[in-house]
Parts: sequence; structure tokens; C-alpha cells
Amino acid sequence: MTIPIPIIDIFAGPGGLGEGFSALRSDSGEAIFKIKLSIEKDFSARQTLLLRAFFRQFEKGKVPSSYYKYLQGKITKETLFKKYPKEATNAKKEAWRIELKQPNRQKIKERISIALGEVDNWVLIGGPPCQAYSLVGRSRMQGEDKEKYAKDRRHFLYKEYLQILADHQPPVFVMENVKGLLSSKIKKQSTFELIISDLKNPLNVNRFNTNESLTYKLFSFSTERSMDEELKPEDYIVQSEEYGIPQARHRIFIFGIRSDVHNCRIEPLTKAEHVSIHDVISDLPVLRSGLSREDDNSTRWYDVIQSISTAEWLNTISPDIQTEIVNELANVRSDLTRGESFLKVSAIPIEHSDWYTDKDFCGICNHETRGHIIEDLHRYFFASVFAKVRKHSPVLSDFPVELLPKHENVQEAVNGSMFNDRFRVQVSGNPATTVVSHISKDGHYYIHYDPSQCRSLTVREAARLQTFPDNYFFEGGRTQQYHQVGNAVPPMLAHQIAGIVFKVLTASIQDLP
Repeated sequence: MTIPIPIIDIFAGPGGLGEGFSALRSDSGEAIFKIKLSIEKDFSARQTLLLRAFFRQFEKGKVPSSYYKYLQGKITKETLFKKYPKEATNAKKEAWRIELKQPNRQKIKERISIALGEVDNWVLIGGPPCQAYSLVGRSRMQGEDKEKYAKDRRHFLYKEYLQILADHQPPVFVMENVKGLLSSKIKKQSTFELIISDLKNPLNVNRFNTNESLTYKLFSFSTERSMDEELKPEDYIVQSEEYGIPQARHRIFIFGIRSDVHNCRIEPLTKAEHVSIHDVISDLPVLRSGLSREDDNSTRWYDVIQSISTAEWLNTISPDIQTEIVNELANVRSDLTRGESFLKVSAIPIEHSDWYTDKDFCGICNHETRGHIIEDLHRYFFASVFAKVRKHSPVLSDFPVELLPKHENVQEAVNGSMFNDRFRVQVSGNPATTVVSHISKDGHYYIHYDPSQCRSLTVREAARLQTFPDNYFFEGGRTQQYHQVGNAVPPMLAHQIAGIVFKVLTASIQDLP
């Protein structure tokens, strides 16, 4: 089989799924997969894809110093691309900004055909946007307008995936989506059952007038079943923390193999020991949060944190938490910064250092903190100390009354509604909770476990939890960066999935047309 094997990545986001496939190497160090085309409609995400596509034009260990100068903010992207015009041109061909929708279908079909050339052995990867499938998103949208929710076009974006399956008929495909898809219904019909049926027979979906047959067999990456045994919907769920990812991210992965491809045994992902948040972010520079709605400087921030020692609420909490708060206040430093777009460092993470670090890049990007109001800083400090002592994040009923937010429905949350964990600490000894796109809006669900930093996670810390390498730079403003990271597939998990896909292709190549 000729390698590298082409990849077409649709709904690519910032490229987590494609990065994992691109990182797979043979025993001789040769890339097994190569992205031929990444399709993404978001401007900032496409800029991230473009830069990473440029990076991959160079062999490992031969990336020019100018790339790292760009990450350090010393040169512009225009200067970088002018210095390497051939590589820049190739990157622009690879990372394409366009929306996958009906009016663009013919243009997309032609572009994919050009990217693939005459190759038959290739892989389609990607996951349609999933807001309409997520539990929180579904609750919000249904509450606003149930009819509008039922008509939301994001329910049907998977049909654009099906269109590409029908047009190009890849030997294999990998489709990813949120776990909430399993419980999603449209007009009382299971969304997931519809999608499974459609993926098995993609020619039937868009009413193709053809006698041609195209069917796929669907497999799970986490559950082993015989070739003739039907999978249950929950069998498609991959629990990332079970495979060495430092995050309890539960997502659906569907592995489709064209029916005329040789039937071979599908080996599931190999279980691994849990990796905690501390294991992968503890080496990063210590930062303070910012102060919003008032003057922000390190001295003022330090005074705000130290004011906790005289706060009335401190005397209303349990003695063990109170004692630890006093102890932690003594650890707070007055010289901390909020970070920068680039920070020079020499340390390496405790776990997976070979995956995260780059010997030619002794630095950290996208590591800047957000600002928070004073009341939230007190809440963050209490919550992080509580988690340190009790080994779990507090719910609102654990907070002193004085620290409860002044929301109309706060009492409902205290009494046990679905948002009673409004302030969630990422516990040091555990994998993080799922990093989602909502991290772009606020940090309340992503409080750092270290009380002395009293802040939410930075983009780089979220990227570490998503297993993006440190030389993977996220373009756009900080909100766009968070959004990209939260929507991505963990590259390290995608790398493991890529290994399974390659084994299937290797076993099947003799039967491909």
C-alpha cells in the first residue's frame, strides 16, 4: 500500500482529528497519513488550520526557525509565508474556508476530486457541528422555541457528510459527535437511529436516482463485536479518560467500512491508566487572574485575594476548610503576571512529554488569563480550597451564603437543579471534566485547582487537556481560541484511532478496487 494515505477532513474545526492522523508514523518515521484537504467555515479556525498545514510542510525536526519566531510574535504571518512561498501555497490549498451546504456541493465535490486525484485508498474524517445535539444546547434552544429547534439546520448537517460519502465513496470513514446525540429526537424520532441508518446507505438519503449500490458496515472503537453482531447505540461512545487522555470527554465515534472492503477483525482502543490534569499542566508558568471592572495590577490583585482573611463568610465555613484557606493565603504571591501570548519556558510536562513538547521551541503560547470580578475571585478561592481538602468540586449548597451568586434561580440550584455546580474546580488528582466550547464564554466550570493562582484555565491549559502539542498555535482572539479548543477532538485520541484505521486498510488493501 502506498503511503502517505490521503485524508479529507470536513467540519475540521482547528484540526484535532486531522492532527492525530497526521502524527501517525511508520517504524521508519514516515508519515502514514497526509491531509489533502481540510474544510472549515469559521475564519479563525481556518487560520489555525492554515498555520498548522504550513507547519506540516516540513519534516519533523526541520521546521524553520521563522515558524517559531511567528509564534513568539517576532514576525508576521505574511513575512513567514513570503519566506517560504511554496510551503505557504501548499498550505492554502490544504486549508479551505467554505461552508458545507447545498449551494456549495458541486464546488466541494470538484475540490475533493482534485485533492484526491486518482487515489482510491483514502479516509474521510470529521464531525458535523453538534450544538443542536448537546444536552445543554438542546435544553436552551427548546426552551426558546421548540419549533425552531426542530427545524435547526444543524440537525441535518450530517447530510453534507453523507453527500461526500455518496459522491466519493471512501473505503473507510470516521465520524465524531457529542454523546447527547443518543438522546436527541426530532418529532419523536431518534436522531441517532436516523443517522446510523443513513450512514449505512448514504445513497438513499438525498434521493439519488441511481441503480448503484453503496453500503457501509459500522464499527465501534471502544467495543469489540463480531462482524454480524449489531452494535448498541452506547457502544459507539468513547470515554477518553480510559485511553490516557487527561479529560473525561465522552464522545461518539463511528467507524464506517465500505461493504465491499475485506472483512477483518476490528481491534478496539487499548485501555490506559488515567492521566490527571496535574500531570499535564503543572509545569506551565504560574499566573494570576485579572481584575475586571476596575484597575488591574498585581498589587491590587494580591490585596483582593488577601481580603479573604477578613471576609465575614470565612467564619461561617467548616474549620478544616477555613484552616486550609488561611494556609493557602500565605502561598499567594504578589509578583505574578497574567501571562503573555508567548512565554519562554524550559520545563516539560510530567506525562507525555514527547507528545507535547518540541525541542526547537522552548516556549508556551496562548497562555494568558482572563479577568474576573472580585466576588468571583472569592468564590474561586473558596472552591479550589474546598476541592483540595474534600477531593471533589463543591456544589452551590457547599458555599457560604455570602458567596452565592445573586441570580434569581440560585435557590433552585442550591436545592439541586442541573446547574448546582455553577463553579466547578478541576480536581488536581483527576482527569479534567469535558472541555467544551462554552469555556469561551466564562471560566466558572474550569477553575484551576491551585488556590494561589485563583483563576480559570488558560487557552493553553485547555489545549493541554485536549492533548494539542505546545507548538500548535491557535489563531484569533482569545474567545475564538477557547471556542476552537473546546470544539476539537483530542489529537492524542485521534492518533490512537488512526492506528486502528491503518490496520484495517492494511488488512483490506488486497480487496480494494
